[in-house]
Amino acid sequence: QVQLVESGGGLVQPGGSLRLSCAASGFTFSRYTMSWYRQAPGKERELVATITNPGNSTNYADSVKGRFTISRDNTKKTVYLQMNSLKSEDTAVYYCNAETTWNTRLLVYWGQGTQVTVSS
Repeated sequence: QVQLVESGGGLVQPGGSLRLSCAASGFTFSRYTMSWYRQAPGKERELVATITNPGNSTNYADSVKGRFTISRDNTKKTVYLQMNSLKSEDTAVYYCNAETTWNTRLLVYWGQGTQVTVSS
């Protein structure tokens, strides 16, 4: 059974930091590009950061460049999102995403999301 389980969300003051984790199971983690998305109330889900494998090439939304860092540990089957200098506009539900192409078929998995609230 495929599972992506996010953790690490919560309430933090502006300027603070959080580290999100996403633990994967039920599929070959190392074959998948891993991403973090977020969705704020009343807004569409947006891509925050992506990390490929192999090579660990990363890509970030302009709004988080220089503040967020995505990383992965293939031995632990976990992807992380380190979020620093948090702003109120970072408030959203953050979702973990796994994606790969296998025999021309696109495989996509999602986690259930974790709430991040930035407020004083």
